[in-house]
This record gives sequence, structure tokens and C-alpha cells, in this order.
Amino acid sequence: MLTNSAIIAGLLLLAGCGASTKFKASPPPPNDMRPVPAPESREINLAADNMNKLVTIQVQRFFDLARHYRSITNNPRQAKNINEFDEVYNSSWFTNRNGMTPLTLEAIARGPNQVTGPDTLAEWVVVAAKTQGVTPGFTIKDTTGQRYVIKFDPMGYPQLATGAEAVSTKLFYAAGYNVPENYLVKFDPKILRVGDEVKFLDKEGVNRFMNEDDLNAILERIQKLPDGRIRVIASKFLSGKPLGSFYYMKTRKDDANDVIDHEYRRELRGLRVIASWLNHFDTKANNTLDMYDPAGYVKHYLIDFGSTLGSQGDEPMPPEIGREGPGDPGALFKTIGSLGTHQRSWEKDPNIVYPSIGYMVSHDFEPQKYKFILPNPAFMDATNRDGYWGAKIVMSFTDDQIRTAVAQGEYSDPEAADYLYRTIIERRNIIGEYWFNRMPPLDKFEIKAGNNGAQMLCFQDLAVKSGLDSPDSVAYQVDVKYRSKALVTGQDLGKETCLPLTELQAKAAAVNAKETGQPDWEIFFKLKRHDEEKWSKWVKVFLVTEDDGNTFKLLGLLRQE
Repeated sequence: MLTNSAIIAGLLLLAGCGASTKFKASPPPPNDMRPVPAPESREINLAADNMNKLVTIQVQRFFDLARHYRSITNNPRQAKNINEFDEVYNSSWFTNRNGMTPLTLEAIARGPNQVTGPDTLAEWVVVAAKTQGVTPGFTIKDTTGQRYVIKFDPMGYPQLATGAEAVSTKLFYAAGYNVPENYLVKFDPKILRVGDEVKFLDKEGVNRFMNEDDLNAILERIQKLPDGRIRVIASKFLSGKPLGSFYYMKTRKDDANDVIDHEYRRELRGLRVIASWLNHFDTKANNTLDMYDPAGYVKHYLIDFGSTLGSQGDEPMPPEIGREGPGDPGALFKTIGSLGTHQRSWEKDPNIVYPSIGYMVSHDFEPQKYKFILPNPAFMDATNRDGYWGAKIVMSFTDDQIRTAVAQGEYSDPEAADYLYRTIIERRNIIGEYWFNRMPPLDKFEIKAGNNGAQMLCFQDLAVKSGLDSPDSVAYQVDVKYRSKALVTGQDLGKETCLPLTELQAKAAAVNAKETGQPDWEIFFKLKRHDEEKWSKWVKVFLVTEDDGNTFKLLGLLRQE
């Protein structure tokens, strides 16, 4: 009978035998913005969804032998919507923005907003109301007929939820996600008027029509500015027909364009990194929304960012958020084992310094250990390549861009705004340091012409570009294969980020290699920092020589995990 170790050794041998050096670009996924019949609106059963994530999926993963095999052989299932350069295609889910081409500060400040928000000098008609819970909310219609969801700050914490929503909306949009148009406005409550037959649940539990007295009673519970105005986030109704939330796994069966299981979408996997950056712990289905766009396809949105950064919407973010999940067995064991004397790191500094910011810190932020409110199927399947993609987007934000986004929160206390700005930057850098050490940050490969017109293959070191590393602290090495034959091994580039291709052509001419198919060239780039003993994992770049024999074309790349 074979032992477990023998079985594992056999699996590893088979995995090694199956390796290939050929470049295989996956075909692009179908266009998911084609007109399709409108799906039916649906309501997600949150209780069932939560139980599925906490129990069913965990049991399935435990008994998934194929998944364990892939883990042993370091061959995880990769995202299915990436191109030959390991980037995400633009789609109904995601649009490449700051991570691909830096946005101007004006574009960061504008975000998704197309207008100026509701007119605060004209009448607002309340057409729906949410009166239960700590913070009530309204749906209003302005004089143009446009509807907005109006969200308030919790009493005692002015600017907390509205500021978080304003700032996070700008950053998630710039990252590439579809988000609502959220406007930070201040209005005189006198412009509110109750519409006809607006139903609400009163404090006695009776569902009845709302009147002006009811409206005034609600407004008494709202945080007001010294001049009597109220600061709110006015979230513009999205265009099209609302279809309900999307799940972070499987597909929507009644959407003909939805053909990739959501747990295999990189923008959802990589969201794990971006969400941890902005303390967006509540990545459940009910904070998403599918819309049947007027163009005739389903568009997928992230919504409700009032519970991000240091805000939990109705109060400051509890300090355990991001550090412990619900029913965290490790934390529970330490508490029981110490008879309640064990003190967690977050219990040592729970004080809220700035009420407008809430609780958000960077000193013990560990992105790889960040705990979300519930297990997320897309996050659980994320690979190192997915994490690196998310980290690239986070690191693409400059200090000035982040300062501009924070300014959109319109915080009255400059010290509070500066604290949030610095914390977001510090968390950004922690993410970069973690992922750029785990995966070599060599990127943006392109073929350029040198001073003498000769072609060069150049790249950027994102850690150097972002300031995490200095140019003097790194060195690069390259291996080259020509038609599967080793041409160059261990050539040091020093600090140079361009490889001359003319010299390689001369060496290739002397190599008697059989034609093995595309590509002609496989070039392995590696990185070493001066405080490290060995070279990093490789980034393999594939090139082909054009018909003239002198012109190179970049085919794609592959990252070692």
C-alpha cells in the first residue's frame, strides 16, 4: 500500500512532468456588454448566504481533494478573465483606471459623479423613508425628478459616515470598480416635504402613511451643523432597472453575459487587497447591486461605503474589525486558555482620537491576515498573482491622489483629515511591502528604441517607482532561451531596467536550434534586494521575431508564484 508521502511525491513528479515553456495566451472572454434580455429582479436570502459561507463552503473545501492536490503542487486555479499580460479585461464589472493610466487630480476628485447632486435651494420630496435603526434614511426626489438616497451621520459623530462614503467612493472608482454617484451636500431641513402616500413603520410598529409630524420627529434624531443645516451623502439612483445583489461565486443564470464563475474573476479576487486597504470589511452580497443598464446589459456595482475607513455607519469602527472574524477560533481559544486575561493588540488602543474619522490605524495592519465579516468565496480562491494585481492598484495611488480623495470628505478638522490621509498612505505602503516582496514587482514591459535605434526590452520596478525601494538597493538578473535553447544564464543587468535585444540576436544566430514553435524567445527576469540572499521568483516575458528577422514583438508574460 502506498504511503501518503509516496502519493504526494508522485503527484509532485506528475506536476513537474506537465510543465511547459510554450506561451499559451487564453482567448479573451466574450463581450459581457452585449444586449441581452433583462433578468428578473431578485432578493438574496442573507441568512442562507451567510450559512453557506460559514458552513457549507468550508465543508466542501475541506473535502475537495483536487483543491488540496493543487495546493500541494503549487498549481492553484487562476482567474479566467486575464489577458496575455496578466491584466483584467475591461468589462461590465471593472474598468482599468488608475492602475493602468494615472488619473488626474481633477478626475480623482470627480470620481463617478456626472452632475452636481440635488439642488439644495429647491424642494426635496420624500418618496420613501427608513426610520428604524440608529440612523434613519430617506429617498428624495428633486425638482428635476432625479431620485437620491439620503444617508446621515450618526448622532455624536459628525462627518463620520458621510466622510467615509465620500472618500471611499472616489478611491474604489479610481481603482476601477462601478460605484454610485455619491454627493456630499448640506441642506436646510425646511426644503423637505413628505410626498403622497409614503409608507413607513412608526415607533409603535404600525405600517402607515407618513406625515410632516413624523418627518420632524425623525429630523430631531439627526446630527445637525451649527447653522441648522444637515450634512448628508446623496446617492444618486443608478440608471436602469435594479436586479438585486450579486454573489461572490457561481454565475447569474438568467444573465446570458455572465459566463465566468464569480470566484474566478480577478477583479473580485483582487478586491480582497483593495478592500483591506480601505478597511472595507463588509464585503457581503448585500453591499453589491446588479443593474440592467439602459444599454441592455447587466452592470455590476459595489455600493454602500459608509462602513469603511474608520466608520461602521452607525458608530466608529469597532477595533476588532479586520483583526478577528466572527467566532474566530484562535482568538476564542486564547481567551478561554488564559481565563480571560489575554489582551489582544487592538484592546490596548481603542480610543477614538478624531470623532469624524472613527477607528482606523496602520501600526498593526497585516494585509495577509485581514479578517472580513464573513468568508468570501472569491477571496478564498485568490492566488498570489491576484494579490499582486490588487497591490499594484493600491500602490498606483500617489500621495497627492490620496490627499485629493481625502479632501472630498470635507472634514472640518484639518488634523483629522491629515490623520486619515497619513493612515491610508501607511496602509498602502504596508500592502506594497508585503506583496512586492512576495511577488517580484517587475512590470510594464515594453519594447523601446535605444539611442542608436536598436531595440530594447524595458520594464519598471514598481517598488522603486513608488519609493518603497531605492534604485541603489536593487539589482536585476536575466536568463534567455531562444527556441527552447538556453542562450543566456544568470546575466547581471545591475540596476539597468532595459535589456538590449541586438546582442541577443547575434548570439541566436550561432545557435543551431530546431524550430519549436512560438515563441522564439523566453526571457526570465529576476530581482534581488541588497538585504536578501537569493534572487526573487521570475517574471517570464515572451517575444517573437517578426518576418524581417530584426523586429521584436511582445507576446505576453507569465509570473512565477
